[in-house]
Amino acid sequence: MHQRLEVFDELAGKYLASRKIDGLGDASLHEQLHRAEPTINQILRCLDPQLSIDLDQSPYLAKNHASRALGILEDMDDWAARLTPDAPSLPADQFHPWVWDAARTFWESKHYRAAVHASATSINAHLQNKLGRRDLSDVKLVQEAFSDKPPEPGKPRLRTPGDPTDIGVQTRQRGALLLGQGAFSALRNPAAHETGDLPEQEALEQLATLSVVARLIDQCNVVA
Repeated sequence: MHQRLEVFDELAGKYLASRKIDGLGDASLHEQLHRAEPTINQILRCLDPQLSIDLDQSPYLAKNHASRALGILEDMDDWAARLTPDAPSLPADQFHPWVWDAARTFWESKHYRAAVHASATSINAHLQNKLGRRDLSDVKLVQEAFSDKPPEPGKPRLRTPGDPTDIGVQTRQRGALLLGQGAFSALRNPAAHETGDLPEQEALEQLATLSVVARLIDQCNVVA
């Protein structure tokens, strides 16, 4: 874009200079500008929807808008670095390994929905392994894992570390159950059955949620 704008700006300057000589301008330069005009307009609209050129109406304004667009391009990196909010970043490679190891290949190829689905599937598999159960999966598996019922033969439970009579431990236990159920229902199931990809930001937020679920499961003790 920068190269196209620079060429157009230079041609427009030469053409305007030639008009001062004979009032008509160099026909060859005018033809080159006309050929470039559609592409330049596309570039201008990408940079600022209010910028556009009409060479026949005003070659002076056309050059002015091309120069403004060059200024935008030259300063865009500074805008991004200095004028955006100083918000924290969320590095995906710091998510729980169950999540990011499963999602990474899909993420790098920009298959965001597939990345979410792979992460949820990975959590399900690790939870099955932790409990030694293959008869349940997803929401039902989470319900059984975090159930407040005592363990039964073939039905071990997950328990949040700490004193089970402590209100904080009890709250985290219930929260892990609810969050796990919600994650599989609201994230895993749509990722598996809906079509079309997710926006990158939305997919990243979903991976972050799944990472929290994975850490809660990983930190829990198995009670048989």
